[in-house]
Amino acid sequence: MTRLLIVDDERDIRYLYAAELEDEGYEVETAGNGTDAAELLKNHPFDLVILDIQMKGESGLQLLQKIVKERTDLPVILCTAFSCYKEDFSSWLADGYIVKSSDLTELKKEVARVLKKKHN
Repeated sequence: MTRLLIVDDERDIRYLYAAELEDEGYEVETAGNGTDAAELLKNHPFDLVILDIQMKGESGLQLLQKIVKERTDLPVILCTAFSCYKEDFSSWLADGYIVKSSDLTELKKEVARVLKKKHN
């Protein structure tokens, strides 16, 4: 089963994304900050990370840089409320970029696209 890690400091967002993606057939873990996410990444295999950018403590862009450095095979989708980060060079390290929405259709499509690309 494909395993996803959702990293977002908003609990309601984590629960919403987890529920929707589990309904799509994915196994989902969540983390509320970069420290917890790093611990999960160290101890568990994942196929994809969905990562918020603006979080308390370590930003998603900082965590993205660590993931790219330590786990070159692990794709990351940035999912943020702000489209302005798309122009930040650090965000270009990600495999996908989604602006948060209450309609999760785009997120689901991006997850499927990135996972398909990874397996080809």
